[in-house]
Amino acid sequence: MRKVKLLLEYEGTAYLGWQRQPQGLTVQEVLEEAIRRVTGEASRVVGASRTDAGAHARGQTAHFRTNWPHSVESLQKALNAVLPPDVVVLSAEDAPDGFHARFSARSKVYEYAIWNDPVRPAIERRYVWHVRRPLDIESMRAAAHALVGTHDFAAFASSGAESRSTVRTITRAEWRREGRRLVFTIEGQGFLYNMVRAIVGTMVDIGRGRIPPSAMQQILESRDRRRAGRTAPAHGLCLLRVDY
Repeated sequence: MRKVKLLLEYEGTAYLGWQRQPQGLTVQEVLEEAIRRVTGEASRVVGASRTDAGAHARGQTAHFRTNWPHSVESLQKALNAVLPPDVVVLSAEDAPDGFHARFSARSKVYEYAIWNDPVRPAIERRYVWHVRRPLDIESMRAAAHALVGTHDFAAFASSGAESRSTVRTITRAEWRREGRRLVFTIEGQGFLYNMVRAIVGTMVDIGRGRIPPSAMQQILESRDRRRAGRTAPAHGLCLLRVDY
């Protein structure tokens, strides 16, 4: 039985996230159904990241086992022929037996996009958080510096987090402006449930001037979720890539 590695892109608006849920449709479910239709096998797909309901991915990695006798290129084409329009297999390749989409990952890169303008967006509405009031991106950049390194991120962990440890290592955290879009890029070995969204919600408070940039360090050290800001909406979040 061979192990196949997939690179996926999906628009998460219609899904309750990556992982199978009893109460609604997920990306994992539609992918496993596509594999069943193509191969005739009931395969369990393992994803690198359990993206949230409504979040998107440009570079989700997954693996599964199959007896598919043909090329991985033909498998990719067959899967794309039966997948819904909002999910696509960008590439497929044979993977070594020891490869694991989640546990073999060295780092993950997420982006969060904000539309910072009094007028709401139309075309971008599914991919950005609309924040009407002006944001001071320089204050947000200053706050982001506190995130880099190994820290206890308990202050940014939602109550549904399954991880035993809330310590994570962040190697990059930076903001850039693209016209009315403000984009936050964060890279790390792993993330807690809703961690990126809680960080962004806190930095929006900083950008509005509600709290100073220095408060980010104090919030981190407090390990108290009540000290941080709101959890930003999921639709502004995108898994950019997973590195191995």
